[in-house]
Amino acid sequence: MLTKVIAVANQKGGVGKTTTSVNLAACLASAGKRVLLFDLDPQANATSGVGVEKVEGASAYRPLFGEGTLTEKIKPTAYERLWLIPSEVDLCGADVELARSENHLMRLKMALQPVRDSGNYDVILVDCPPSLGILTLNAFAATDGVLVPLQCEYYALEGISMMSRVLAQLREAGVNPHLDIFGVVMTMFDGRTKLSNEVVSEVRSQLAERVFETVIPRSTKLAEAPSFGKPIIHYDKYSASAAAYEVLADEVMKRLFV
Repeated sequence: MLTKVIAVANQKGGVGKTTTSVNLAACLASAGKRVLLFDLDPQANATSGVGVEKVEGASAYRPLFGEGTLTEKIKPTAYERLWLIPSEVDLCGADVELARSENHLMRLKMALQPVRDSGNYDVILVDCPPSLGILTLNAFAATDGVLVPLQCEYYALEGISMMSRVLAQLREAGVNPHLDIFGVVMTMFDGRTKLSNEVVSEVRSQLAERVFETVIPRSTKLAEAPSFGKPIIHYDKYSASAAAYEVLADEVMKRLFV
């Protein structure tokens, strides 16, 4: 089975992007898939979210410029079948330096190819920075599809239209001819509010089957879990949020491994 690469991205911060990357990765691993979580965000929240310490020189920064390999950067986590390529602050400089490099949009794809070819992983989930900068565009060049977390708020659809335009430009430029949105997951849902329900209805009417059935509820436990370095299924296994991410993982597997 070929390794699938999914970029988790939204140019807006605070929409549950890293929360989704960490918890989806953990749930896919718990369901028996071999998962590599690739933290490409210089804030390194996905790294600490699975309990791995930020260490100088541990990120993908040097392999992006041909110094060493991404395989050397892979670390085990405390969770079975879940590995990590950590991030740390040195990735902040990568956007500027990549812009001056040859093949600046294809660096990540080239560095990731040996990891894909190894056959050691079923899924590679790339947690992208909250922007459409060169690091994120590199992830788009290397991916089989983009998973977009959307917060249940009024401006949700504006973000997705900008993302769609960028993906279309990269497709047309030949950077990744098959690039498309793999799926949209609604996050921070509060069923008690009219707004949350209206936004979900509106997004479903616009994006139809691209939107996952599962919605991720707003939750104190989900917000607490990263401070303990644990995905929600290992922090509060019986919470509504853990159940939601487990169901989302089932939906993702059905789309990826049909």
